[in-house]
Amino acid sequence: MKYRSGLVSVVTPVYNGENHLSRLLTSLLVQSYPHLELILSDDGSTDATLRIAESYRERFLAKGYGFRIVTGPHINAAAAINRGLPYVTGEYLIWPDSDDALQPESVRKRVEFLQANPDYQCVRSLPYYIEEVTGRYRQKPDEPLGNLSREELFWDILETKTFVCCGCYMLRSQPFFSIYPDRRIPEYGVGQNFQMLLPFLYRHKCFTLKEALYVVTIRPGSHSRAPLTPDQETAKFAAYEQLADDIADLCSLDEAERRRIHVWKLRRRYMLALKYHRKKDALLALSQLYGHKNLSTAALAQNIAWVCFLNNPTGKKLLHFYRNLREKHGT
Repeated sequence: MKYRSGLVSVVTPVYNGENHLSRLLTSLLVQSYPHLELILSDDGSTDATLRIAESYRERFLAKGYGFRIVTGPHINAAAAINRGLPYVTGEYLIWPDSDDALQPESVRKRVEFLQANPDYQCVRSLPYYIEEVTGRYRQKPDEPLGNLSREELFWDILETKTFVCCGCYMLRSQPFFSIYPDRRIPEYGVGQNFQMLLPFLYRHKCFTLKEALYVVTIRPGSHSRAPLTPDQETAKFAAYEQLADDIADLCSLDEAERRRIHVWKLRRRYMLALKYHRKKDALLALSQLYGHKNLSTAALAQNIAWVCFLNNPTGKKLLHFYRNLREKHGT
């Protein structure tokens, strides 16, 4: 397929967005970049989302922007993304969330970087966070920024060492669709960003523009922030593990890289077991980490002793202290 030179395709999934969709659509209309198409994929909304979206059509067309709405039954964000990907015609691709917003220079600055640096297939900017209810800036980001000089981001994203905030990234469409020639990413109920980014960033470096060009809105009722039961969170973790395996196959990871993914799984299982005081699961994960030589004997003994204290007040205090220490030092 021949992509339209200079055009940015914006694919956005939305579900029941009547109270927030206007924020994103308005931010697209004030972009300083003149070549843009919006592909809004509705995931079976039952509110006024479609009516509100349709009310923006003439404004987009008046600015010379493409405007398309696609619909389907409610499944998940990845399924909604898949409904939109077949319609992408732009040289560049972004996929902001429906409740966020782009700064007016966001698209232009990222396109200009990629145009000036043809050896890069990806660029990202920084996010900043606003609380929807109060309008206050949140100084502590939801995700770690990590080392902003690094350009090989596959492991940093997988291991939660840097941010995955979707609206910050811009990819070249041609290399993206060479990974997904059928224009479909794997569909799991755990979002869409791992599928969009990890196979791409395994193959390509990504430069970071050190400017906050994307606004993340902290909404208490958003799907990504909804509280989960222990069973729901366990199922979510399992889905992420399966997704990681699928991505490993897609990227043809070697044996050492697959071992690293397995260790990533074990660490996540250990932290989940601690969270819900599942001693047997925590000890099993520790023993497997030790078997993979990712824990020293001293660290193993220390963690086993700590797990054994989980069900008493001292253990809870230690757990609280440890979590605070991890957050403070980013470990």
